[in-house]
Amino acid sequence: MSISRRLLTTATALALMAGAAQAETVRIALVAKALGIGFFEAANKGAEEAAAELGDVEIIYTGPTDTTAEGQIEVINSLIAQRVDAIAVSANDTDALVPTLKRAMDRGITVISWDSGVAPEGRAMHLNPSSAPLIGNTIIKLAADHLPDGGQVAVLSATTTSTNQNIWIEEMTKVMGDYPGIEVVATVYGDDLADKSYREAQGLMQSHPDLKAIIAPTSVGIVAAAQAVTDAGKVGEVNVTGLGLPSEMAGHVKSGASESFAIWNPIDLGYSATMIAHALATEAATAEPGATIPIGRMGEVTLDENGEAAMADPFTYDAGNIDEFSSVF
Repeated sequence: MSISRRLLTTATALALMAGAAQAETVRIALVAKALGIGFFEAANKGAEEAAAELGDVEIIYTGPTDTTAEGQIEVINSLIAQRVDAIAVSANDTDALVPTLKRAMDRGITVISWDSGVAPEGRAMHLNPSSAPLIGNTIIKLAADHLPDGGQVAVLSATTTSTNQNIWIEEMTKVMGDYPGIEVVATVYGDDLADKSYREAQGLMQSHPDLKAIIAPTSVGIVAAAQAVTDAGKVGEVNVTGLGLPSEMAGHVKSGASESFAIWNPIDLGYSATMIAHALATEAATAEPGATIPIGRMGEVTLDENGEAAMADPFTYDAGNIDEFSSVF
């Protein structure tokens, strides 16, 4: 074979190898706090939308059966063994996942957190659904708007270790002075389990007979609390608000158990997390403070000094607009 033909053959082989490398599928694991929760199922729809748009992505949607750090650690260890390209996790515990996620990063896996954050040493960056101060102010304002004379309110959160809920409640506490007459009488935890959240809501109404509102910054808790208020015959007496999905809250808004609630679009959140994970895994973007990362149709995000970014403002849903969104997510 002539030298020119050998060079041509070699060049062709290299081109084919390069093409195959370019076409290699990027596997991104979207790790939920737990399976079977509507919020995360909606986020997975967004992740699949991003994968279809990118064209070279396989989404592995997974999570534990309950909202525990131990369950997520087991899931993440399995993903490390599968040698996925990226892990995007909504954490059940800020710190407990760090050693396992550090091991993932040591093996070349891109790790980000979204929705509920991981400590900085356990991830490249964190995507907040919105800014924490704005969410904190929103959830107390939703209760105060329907209590012109003030009154007792209580908080029904997820778990004691849920990063996002804890931060939002902390931010809510900071602005309580802006809502005179509103008194937070208790904070309880339903562990993002419908039955436990329901019992906790019942307990709040029994322990505080003058209670006027339950604030649940969790999509599981808000539905359970609204049902508990309905079953207790206290619609019109106790208003349930917080963060929830329109598809799950529509009936409770129409019944009057919830005057209004808020949420960002979980589909957009899953989409944005996937876009970020792909950009970092393929080295199309970096995750140092000040870096800007494109997120497709959602625009772009810029990382702060803690390696965090916020996606969008929350939106309020009430009887005037619930029908428009309840069939979407």
